[in-house]
Amino acid sequence: MTTINGRLERITFRNEENHYTIGRLKTDATANLVTIVGYLVGVRLGETLKLTGQWVTHPRFGNQFKFDTFEVALPAAVDDILAYLQSGVIKGVGRKMAGRLVRCFKDQTLEIIDRQHAKLVVVEGIGPIKAEAIHNAWKAHHTVRGLMQFLQTHGVKAAYGSRILKLYGDEAVTLLRDDPYRLAEDLPGRGFIIADTLARHMGASEDDPKRVAACLIHLMETGAAEGHTYIPQEQLLMRCYDVFKIDTALAAKVLGELLASGHLYLEKYLDQIETPAVYLPALLEAETGIAQRLEAMLTIPVDPPALNQDEIMAALVKKLAIQLSHEQLAVLQEILAFPIAVITGGPGTGKTTLIRSLTTIFGTLGQRVLLAAPTGRAARRLAEITLRKAETIHKLLRYNMTTGMFDKNRDDPLATDAVIIDEASMVDTYLMFHLLQALPLTTRLVLVGDVYQLPSVGPGMVLNDLIGCGRIKTFELTEIFRQAGESTITMNAHQIRKGFQLEPMDAADLNNLSDFNFQQEPQPTKAVETIVQLCHDEIPRQFGLDPVKDIQVICPMHKGAVGTLHLNKVLQKALNPTSRRVEIMGSHYAQGDKVMHLKNNYQKEVFNGDIGTIEELNIADETVCVNYDGRTVTYDFSELDEISLAYAISVHKSQGSEYPAIVIPLMTQHYALLQRNLVYTAITRGSEVVVIVGTRKALAIALHNDRPRQRLAGLSARLQK
Repeated sequence: MTTINGRLERITFRNEENHYTIGRLKTDATANLVTIVGYLVGVRLGETLKLTGQWVTHPRFGNQFKFDTFEVALPAAVDDILAYLQSGVIKGVGRKMAGRLVRCFKDQTLEIIDRQHAKLVVVEGIGPIKAEAIHNAWKAHHTVRGLMQFLQTHGVKAAYGSRILKLYGDEAVTLLRDDPYRLAEDLPGRGFIIADTLARHMGASEDDPKRVAACLIHLMETGAAEGHTYIPQEQLLMRCYDVFKIDTALAAKVLGELLASGHLYLEKYLDQIETPAVYLPALLEAETGIAQRLEAMLTIPVDPPALNQDEIMAALVKKLAIQLSHEQLAVLQEILAFPIAVITGGPGTGKTTLIRSLTTIFGTLGQRVLLAAPTGRAARRLAEITLRKAETIHKLLRYNMTTGMFDKNRDDPLATDAVIIDEASMVDTYLMFHLLQALPLTTRLVLVGDVYQLPSVGPGMVLNDLIGCGRIKTFELTEIFRQAGESTITMNAHQIRKGFQLEPMDAADLNNLSDFNFQQEPQPTKAVETIVQLCHDEIPRQFGLDPVKDIQVICPMHKGAVGTLHLNKVLQKALNPTSRRVEIMGSHYAQGDKVMHLKNNYQKEVFNGDIGTIEELNIADETVCVNYDGRTVTYDFSELDEISLAYAISVHKSQGSEYPAIVIPLMTQHYALLQRNLVYTAITRGSEVVVIVGTRKALAIALHNDRPRQRLAGLSARLQK
C-alpha cells in the first residue's frame, strides 16, 4: 500500500448518497495536482489529507490514486488555518468571519472553537448564540470524521459510513462501541457483516451471546434471500456451526432466547414438515396470512353466471373478434364458478387470449375488474394485450414511500369485483400477503402464470404451492396453437420444460440462422466473440432487427467472461462505440447506451427491470436523461446506482418481458446456476429468434437439474391443513 499527503483542491464528482468522490489533490511531495478516487465523508475543500491506497491507470483519464483509507490533518500554520476556515468547512463561518477569528486567536483558533468556544464572543459579530452555533457546527463536522476513522480503524470500508450516520447520527460511534450487532438488525443486507467485523476488531469473542444471536438471525435472513420461508431447526443449528464455528449447544440456547423474545418463531406441527421450522416473524405472518385469507375467500359461495358456451363465444366474437378453442372455452366457462383460480401453461397455449376473454366476460357481466402484474414491463404488456389499464401490484396497492407500507389494505380495500394477476410465478410471499389483505372477501381472484418458469426473487414459491395444495382450482392449458406450434422456439421450450434433450440444432455457421439455434463454443473468449458477432452483425442483417433495442443477451450469472458484467462492457464498446464516455460511480456511460432501472421508483414512475436508452448526458448539470418507451426520466449523477448497463441482463431480470431476439451464453462455468427452469425462462423470452452459445454439456446439466423446486416453504402445507 502507498501513502500520499496533500491538500484537497477540487471535487470533480461526489455521490451524496454514498460519498464516492473523485477529486484533485495537491501533494506535499511535488506540489502537483493528482486525481484521487474513493469514499470521502466529512471532508471539505482545503483540508489536508493523508490517503492510503494504490496508483491505478484509467484507460481514458490516466494515472489515479485509488485510496482505501483517509485521515484529515488539521492545519497548524496561521495561513493554513485561515484558508481552511475560508473553505466553508464550518457552517456559519464565511470568509470575513474566518479572517476576524484568525486575527484574534492566530494559531489557537481551532483549539478555541473546539474546546473554549465561550471565548469566541470577543470577536466582532459573535455573541453567545453564534458562538454556540459555530461550536456545534464544528462538532457535527468532526462527528462524521470520527465515525469514518472509527470504521476504518476496525476494518470497515468508508463506503458504509454515510448509511450508518443516517441511522445513528452524532451518537453513531458511541452506540457501535456499546453494541455493534445492533447494525445487523438496523441495516438490512450488509449490516451483519459490518457488525461482525467491528465486533471482532474490538475483541468480541466468537461465543458472545450477542454475536450468536446475530449469526442466527443473519442465517435466517440469508435463507429468505435464497427463497426459503423457513429453515428447519436442526439445519439452522448445523449451519451456525459450519459457517461460524459456533457450538450447537450454545446456538440452541441462544435460539431458545430468540424464540422466547419473539425475534424468531418456531412451527412444530405443520403437516409435511417433519422437523420444527424456524421462521422470521414477518415471513410467518405473511405465510399464515395468505393461508387464512385464501381459506376465508374459499368459503364465500359463488353464483355462476347464467352464460352457456354459445353466449360466451358470441360475446367474444362481437367484442374481440376472436374464436376460442374447445379447451379455452371450457376453461372460461368453468372458471366463472370459482372464487379463486389459477391458469397455467407453457408458451403458445393461449394464456394471453384467455386473459383478454376473461376480462371481456367480466365486463359483460357488469363486474369491475382490475389487472396487475409484478413488474412494470409485465404490466405494460398486459395493458397492450387487453387494451385496458394494468398496473404493477405495488402501484395497485398504492405503495407509500414515506411509510414503506401499502395504503390499500383491510381497512381500505380495493374497490373491485375481480382481480387478474399476470406473471403470477414472480409474486413472492410478502407481495401475495399484501395483495390478499387488500381484497374484499367477495373478490374473484385469477392468477395467470407459467409455473415452470423461475420462482420469485423473493421468498416462497406461491404459485407452485397454490397449485400443489389441491385446494385452489387450477386450469392447465396444454394445447399448443398452430401458429405457435410452427415455432421451434415454442416446441423446444416445451421439450426443456419436460427435461427432454433437444433435437440437433447446431448452426452450421452464423450466416444462416433459423428461429432456434445452438452454437457450439466451449471456449469463453470465443463465446464472447460469437455473441458480439451475433448482436452486431448476423441477427440484425438476417432478421432486420435493431441491435440495441431488439436483441437481448440473457445470462445465467453476473461474473466471469460470459457473465453480464463483462459482456456489458464488451457489447457497449461494440454496439455504441464512442470516445465520449463519462465515468460515474465506477461505471462508464455515454449517449445511446442501453440501461436498466434496478429498483422501483414511484416518484419517477420507473420500475425494477425497465429498460431504456440514454438520450442525453449533461456533465455540467450532472444529469442523465433516459428514454423509457418514449418517456424521458432524468437522474442526477448521485442517483445512478439505480441503473446499470443492460446489453446483457440476468435471467431473473428478464422475467415478464419478451424480446424479438435473445442470445443465451450457456457454459459449464455457469455450473452453480445451471437449472432447467432457468434455461426454460430464458428461452421463452424470445419471440423471433433464439441463439444459445455454449456447450451441450452445460445444456444437459441444466436439463437434469430441478433444484429450485426444493425451496423450503410452508404455504402448501398450511392450505392442506
